[in-house]
Amino acid sequence: QVQLVESGGGLVQAGGSLRLSCAASGRSLQNYAVGWFRQAPGQEREGVAAISRGGGNTVYGDSVKGRSTISRDNYKNMAYLQMNNLKPEDTAVYYCAGRRQILTASPSVQPEPYEYWGQGTQVTVSS
Repeated sequence: QVQLVESGGGLVQAGGSLRLSCAASGRSLQNYAVGWFRQAPGQEREGVAAISRGGGNTVYGDSVKGRSTISRDNYKNMAYLQMNNLKPEDTAVYYCAGRRQILTASPSVQPEPYEYWGQGTQVTVSS
């Protein structure tokens, strides 16, 4: 099975940018659709963005649409989430997740189908 490790979180001022990275090991990331999710204290896990196995299809949660870009590099076994114009309400632990899908399947920002999860990286946006 694949192991996922997130990095790139930190403290940033409102309006700033961060690029989160998700490193895969154990199996090739190209076998998995990848999603980014976040969870703030006391709130449910929320889908941020997802990308298909080949990278041709992406989907975004309403809260980050227009401010974030998900991408992947299957040769490097990496996935990324670029977040711009960050807001204090973006403060959360961000998780990378993977799910097995056929190559042509569309990605989803619903967390339930995802089988493999990283440990998360904290993003804090100050006002």
